[in-house]
Amino acid sequence: MGLLDRIVRLLVAIVLVALFVANRVSGVLGIVLSLLALFLAVTSLFGICPLYLPFRLSTRASRSAPPPEVPPPSDEAE
Repeated sequence: MGLLDRIVRLLVAIVLVALFVANRVSGVLGIVLSLLALFLAVTSLFGICPLYLPFRLSTRASRSAPPPEVPPPSDEAE
């Protein structure tokens, strides 16, 4: 899970919890959003989302191949 993905998940979780604590959402919707906030926070902190696994999704930056090695300069006089 990429850094941006983790930050967004954590921020959304904080907003959802704030809405519940401020009593802007209540009842069943409040409980569902609180559980969603918990899921988002946990996946953000552990850096893995089980919903990404079956679809083979990743928000991590892809690792590129290392740069090719440049041979050292030769000591031969040309």
